Amino acid sequence: MTPSRSSTPPTKSGIVVADGQRLIPASVRPDGSTRKEIRVRPGYLPPEDVEVYKNSRAEAWKNRGSCGVPGAEPVVKQDAAKLEAARVKNAKKKERKKAKKEDDEDVKEEVKETAPPAASSRNAADATPEEKEKLAKAIRKKIRQANDLKTRKDDGESLLPEQLEKVIKMSELMRQLNALGFSE
Repeated sequence: MTPSRSSTPPTKSGIVVADGQRLIPASVRPDGSTRKEIRVRPGYLPPEDVEVYKNSRAEAWKNRGSCGVPGAEPVVKQDAAKLEAARVKNAKKKERKKAKKEDDEDVKEEVKETAPPAASSRNAADATPEEKEKLAKAIRKKIRQANDLKTRKDDGESLLPEQLEKVIKMSELMRQLNALGFSE
């Protein structure tokens, strides 16, 4: 394009109007070669320049919920401080709920461990062979853990009260294992 020509800003497709003619100006390719100027026929409209038809009613239908209620005062968004306070409050609430759930699980485990041996032997009498084997496996594991704790105690290591209880209950575990019909 020569400097004497007056031109309009280019359209989306790059067409400019200079001296009454529509053309795509010369340009340089990435490899350094030049493209020559291209004249565009009068009346031709490339797809990039075609305006998309917008139905005003369809647009209003799409945006129907964003305007609020006609005649009502506009909704004021909460400031960041209030939102942050709400997040902190919700996080604390979740933590309390999680801690309570863990406490409930701990209580359930304690109840399982402190179940009377008569109840477990009654269940053992009614159990199928697979259930008896599973129960025996669990009792053997407890006996093994109690033996490990006993050896640690004999070596002079101090044990926690819960660990001492396990060592004391070892004979009871052996009796339960014998009641199932298994031996150590």
